[in-house]
Amino acid sequence: MKAPISFYDLQGLAFGILMASLGVVFLKATGLITGQAAGLAVLLSYITPLGFGFLFMAISAPFMLLAWTRRGAAFTLRTLAAVAGISLLAPWLSGMIRFEALPTALAAILAGSTAGVGLVALFRHNASAGGMAVLALVVEQRTGFRAGWFMMGFDALIFLSAALVLPLDKVLASLLGAAVLNAIIAWNFRIAQAAPASQADGPV
Repeated sequence: MKAPISFYDLQGLAFGILMASLGVVFLKATGLITGQAAGLAVLLSYITPLGFGFLFMAISAPFMLLAWTRRGAAFTLRTLAAVAGISLLAPWLSGMIRFEALPTALAAILAGSTAGVGLVALFRHNASAGGMAVLALVVEQRTGFRAGWFMMGFDALIFLSAALVLPLDKVLASLLGAAVLNAIIAWNFRIAQAAPASQADGPV
């Protein structure tokens, strides 16, 4: 009897969760934000008493119905696991890792790079990090418009909001990180690489 999920997918999902969580650590350490649901959660965590983990879960929840209807049960369950993993792991890593010196621009590049690689891993293993990433995958699947460029457009709205509450230098550095993240996705992922769960038992 075939296992519901292969080791190949498990390691890919675990790697994606770790890298995406590490990206949040770099952001929080320097007061930056990013785009998508994670970026909105980080921004709200700066201006409300609520933590990133709770906000990330709450923002991602409404998109699960879209994921279920458009991408199927396997994708939805894996995405739920990814969202829960990032919600728990990112705050834990933030409490464990300390930086004596971390230039803002470098933090932005590292955040965009780690989060971008993490999202590519999740996408390739039939999952996402929730939020607009779910809608972006649906749009690419239906129209061919790259998920990375779609998410960059949504990010613009996040950064316009951030400009009202964060210093300009933080917003500009955050834009750099978001550009790195979305470019990594756009240049390194195509929807055809997100194999269905029934086929994702080896490299694609």
